[in-house]
Amino acid sequence: MALFGGSRDICLFNTINKELINDIIQTEVGYYKFALEKTTANVYGESMGKMYYEPVRIACLINREDQSWSSDDFGSDVNQTLNFRFLREGLVDINLVSEVGDILLFRNNFYEVDTKIENDLILGKDPDYAISTGATDFGNNHSIILNAHLSRVEKLNLIPLRGGKYPSTNKITDGTANLLG
Repeated sequence: MALFGGSRDICLFNTINKELINDIIQTEVGYYKFALEKTTANVYGESMGKMYYEPVRIACLINREDQSWSSDDFGSDVNQTLNFRFLREGLVDINLVSEVGDILLFRNNFYEVDTKIENDLILGKDPDYAISTGATDFGNNHSIILNAHLSRVEKLNLIPLRGGKYPSTNKITDGTANLLG
């Protein structure tokens, strides 16, 4: 049985991190969840218009890489990769499962999720996958890291964020998802 990393320690870590991210750092992103069941595909599995749910504002930490510029026959193009770091407990609380293909809105730019990393374990233990019954109260899967690249606004057919309002979208008939394309 471990001496540290019990449920009280994990509760302390989560409380401090929630306060730090939500109340002190206060960096929020708009999270557009990809609605696979609402997106229609052709026989090749391609879709002309992707469907996304309404955006949700979520606090996170962001690690930005420098912008890189490329130039070709069609002109110059910019690319940027960002790492969005979310508290796993915060996503579980709002019932959000992050996946590749979701869209994140940050500083008037849209980023498409490329990879999801979910192995930031406290004390190297995850109680959800404990083999022995004595280890189920120790450790925690603490955060979710999403790596995303800058996506073109024209590709998503969205209006950029201005004046603190989220982009306008067209509601579908049942009101559960929006058409972004």
